[in-house]
Amino acid sequence: MDEIMYSINNLRVMEVIDINTGAKIGFIRDFKIDCDNYKIEAILLPIQKNSWFGKQDMMEIPWSKVKKIGVDVILVDADSTAIEG
Repeated sequence: MDEIMYSINNLRVMEVIDINTGAKIGFIRDFKIDCDNYKIEAILLPIQKNSWFGKQDMMEIPWSKVKKIGVDVILVDADSTAIEG
């Protein structure tokens, strides 16, 4: 099987969708990277909140929960393992 390579910029413009509910979660804001092993540990997505002030909360989805990367979407299994922080 051929391995497809994606740049970080390409991944950031893909919409993240939960395979359990079919809900759109959003777009990747940042990555958690293990620099010693050159691997992505998790993706970070902003949590949609309506607030005038304050910092934006992030949802962390472990890279092991990424099930499929398509042409324009990323499918994740974000059942209850997503970490808010």
